[in-house]
Formats: sequence, C-alpha cells, structure tokens
Amino acid sequence: LGRLALEQLRRGAAPRACEAAARKLNIGIDTIQHGVEGLVYLLTESSKLMASIYFYSIHVLGFSDELNKSLLQLYLDNRKEIRSILGELVPRLPSYHSLEWRLDVQLASRSLRQQIKPAVTMKLHLNQNEDQTAQVLQTDPATLLHLIQQLEQALGEMKMNHCRRIVRNMK
Repeated sequence: LGRLALEQLRRGAAPRACEAAARKLNIGIDTIQHGVEGLVYLLTESSKLMASIYFYSIHVLGFSDELNKSLLQLYLDNRKEIRSILGELVPRLPSYHSLEWRLDVQLASRSLRQQIKPAVTMKLHLNQNEDQTAQVLQTDPATLLHLIQQLEQALGEMKMNHCRRIVRNMK
C-alpha cells in the first residue's frame, strides 16, 4: 500500500494497480483505495509539517509498533521526493513589479455645475512566469483608504507570534 500511495502522489490515481492489489489480498477495492488515500494524506501532512513526530501521534489509531515503524521508515525514505512533488503542485501566483497611479477629480458636469467626484486610477504591473502583465484598477478614495486600513491590519497580525509560528512551519 505504501508503494501505491507513493505512485498516486507521483502520477495520480491508479485504479488498475488498486484492483490488482485488491485481488492479490482478497480485499474489496474500496478498502484498498481508502487505505491508499489515507496513506497519501498521512505522508503529505507529515511532509507539510516536516516532522517525523507526526508519525508518533498515530499510536492513537491502534496500529502495532511494527506497522508504525514501517510507516515512519516509508516517510523518512521518501520525504524529499514528497516535498518536491508538493512543491510542484503549488500554484504560481503573480508577483508585484511596480505601480503607477493617477488622481482624477471631476469638478463639474453639464447637469451639476459644482460637484467634486474624485477617482484614483492605478496601473498594477505584475510578473508571472517571466511575463509582465498590467491590471488597471479604479476606485474612489474612501474605498482605497478602507483597503489600506485592512492591509495594514493584516500586516500587523502577521507580526503576532502565532502567525510567525505558522509561517515558519510552512517553509
């Protein structure tokens, strides 16, 4: 089952291999598939946490010591490969390159002689896979101020110990 779990991580689901294992072990195919999915989950979660300690917490499941040792050894033998596979699955998001902005104010129109209608126009340049793209955004100053406050609040939360611990474990 460990070999099937690793193959599922590498290449995706392999129903024929699960069928062959089910016939060989005289077990239902659903049982094999659920077992493989459970192993894949166990391997990926422990790889995300980068901790073999995670495996010591599965004693609660009631597995024998021999099975726990073999699961731990399976993880230790393949953790670099699992991390590289998980690293490839991460979506590549665009990154910030530069920002151009302009403040437009409409002072009057034909129907209203005295009005003040400000608008902030921003051109956001992004890098994605070595290609540059640009997004044009327009908003009023009140919405922009609210957005700035929300971003500053999020940055303040990132300085808290709990968030630092989470970010450190994600690397």
